[in-house]
Amino acid sequence: MSKKANNRIKAILAEKGKTNNWLAETLGKNRTTVSKWCTNQMQPTVETLYEIAEALEVDVRELLVPSKTIGKK
Repeated sequence: MSKKANNRIKAILAEKGKTNNWLAETLGKNRTTVSKWCTNQMQPTVETLYEIAEALEVDVRELLVPSKTIGKK
């Protein structure tokens, strides 16, 4: 069973030309944690989502997969 994508952190990082390591350093987070967010193995807290959005200079909503697409095949 494949994991559902709940966030677009990996996609936004790619669009901005940034890496997981850059995000981890910018936020002062563990690289493994950021990797888990990017692969949707773990989700960041709402507060952390806002920090990520600020670091990437995007609206926090851009980091989330629209709820209408979650669960669709």
